[in-house]
Amino acid sequence: MAKNGKKMETQRSVDQEVKAICDIMRRGNCAGAMQYVPELTWILFLRILDEMEEQERQAAEAVGAAFAPSIEAPYRWSDWAAPGSEFRTELFEKGQGNVFAFVNGPAYGEDNKTSLLPYLKNLEKRPNATAKQKVISEVISGVDRVRIDTERNFLDVLDKVDAITSAAIDDTHVFTLSQVYEGLLLKMGEKGNDGGQFFTPREVIRAIVRVIDPSVGETIYDPGCGTGGFLAQAFEYMTGPKNEKIKSADDLSVLKRDTFWGREKDNVVYPIALANLILHGIDKPNLWHGNTLTDQVGYGGLFEGAPPQFDVILSNPPFGGKEGKDAQSKFDYKTGATQVLFLQHVIANLKKKGRCGIVLDEGLLFRTNEDAFVKTKRKLLDDCNVWCIVSLPGGVFTSAGAGVKTNLVFFTKGERTKRIWYYDLTDIKVLKKTPLVSKHFDEFFKLLPKKEESELSWFVDLDERRKKAAAEASPFKKEAERHARAAAQWNEKLKELKKAKPKKAPAIEKAEAKQKAEAKAARLAAGKAKEIEDAVYDLKAVNPNRKPEVDTRTPEDLLDLIEAKGREIAKVLFALRQ
Repeated sequence: MAKNGKKMETQRSVDQEVKAICDIMRRGNCAGAMQYVPELTWILFLRILDEMEEQERQAAEAVGAAFAPSIEAPYRWSDWAAPGSEFRTELFEKGQGNVFAFVNGPAYGEDNKTSLLPYLKNLEKRPNATAKQKVISEVISGVDRVRIDTERNFLDVLDKVDAITSAAIDDTHVFTLSQVYEGLLLKMGEKGNDGGQFFTPREVIRAIVRVIDPSVGETIYDPGCGTGGFLAQAFEYMTGPKNEKIKSADDLSVLKRDTFWGREKDNVVYPIALANLILHGIDKPNLWHGNTLTDQVGYGGLFEGAPPQFDVILSNPPFGGKEGKDAQSKFDYKTGATQVLFLQHVIANLKKKGRCGIVLDEGLLFRTNEDAFVKTKRKLLDDCNVWCIVSLPGGVFTSAGAGVKTNLVFFTKGERTKRIWYYDLTDIKVLKKTPLVSKHFDEFFKLLPKKEESELSWFVDLDERRKKAAAEASPFKKEAERHARAAAQWNEKLKELKKAKPKKAPAIEKAEAKQKAEAKAARLAAGKAKEIEDAVYDLKAVNPNRKPEVDTRTPEDLLDLIEAKGREIAKVLFALRQ
């Protein structure tokens, strides 16, 4: 709570508390968001975990049930971190260095007892470790020591984090505690920080989840989950703001433990994703730590029992990366392009009749000059029904340090794509101070149920496009076959001439030239046919209904404008001369 004991009733009041914590961490050797967010993650996580366990203990006592805490004394937040706690006071009074010795380890005190971080990391190694203990160990896995420079700064952070609890935040007026943490992740994703690659703008996530409309009983998967934004938003969507969508305790248990699955490679981001999902209320985040594309695992203990395929996949896979042969060897269509391999992974891991909402870059949609791009999109359109593509405005990912033009692609596995409904959002000007917001999707959601055509929406008939391409390519295929047969005949003639005695050099040279010419003509014709057929898989959004902008100004209007601008320039020059 605030120092005066009142609840934080405005977003501004919560933001100020979080900013105060970040300011302390910045002065304490954690300069950028990529430094202080991971540090604050494990601290905030232990604080909230302690609060959750205390609530569970009280609930168990109320019904006379046994309760076993995940963390024992003196390693609970309430023992060592809470202001005024007996053990924290004892550590502080023993002199400088004792707080860090207890936290960092490997041991503390005269008895060389196990310190906090080693204790937490070893929880998952216990023979009877619970799912929550495994999560705790993984959240702490990348923390080797406190990064804040002094014990005084560290204790100041602990004091302020202790004040930000669910009891301190009036969630009837401001957002929930999980959204406080999302605000921190947003800082990490801002331009200039290195975390943009792991962060998807929240309005994009909300739109995708709303379109896919996941329900209780379905499994949700993100193969490159970053900070866990898609999984967290899906949980919020499936429960409702006040759990009003939950029909039974069993439904809630399924959502909290058996619904959400993901993979993340980055050592810093993986524990952040775990903490984010825990703070959103997912008791068992089933996250796999390792390289999705090579299948090299860092830690897979939380992913045990994963289904072979999933009902729903929500993802914003990395784009622009280059993968090596280890990753490519796992896929049918080999390429160094990360996003193409991820799309192949998504198709393979989606159940029949499963639904997917995915962010794909413009390059993947329109490129037809590389086999892996074409074949991956052909498989997508042949094995899945791509029923909607939303063309996002430029700049949506710019605040996250990524200026790539992107699209939202929605599909259902098990049916061939016949028609794609497109929606165009590219007219929206997205800047840092004017980001994409929910109202920008209002018209899209209004038209989506019936997939109506408008100035911003249209259909592309894939069946018609395939049919037209086949007709256009057919003459070139026949031409290629004709030249190939001729090349084969000249090749046989060439063999005969080379066997003949005496050899006739002029005849051999003529046959070789003819064979090469026919083979080249066959390749050119086949290449032209392939180019026509591959063009079917250029899925870039090109709005045919867009009204052209016509400049209706007369020559006199333009002259008046030039004259007015001239006067403005003259005034500025006069002012500068003075």
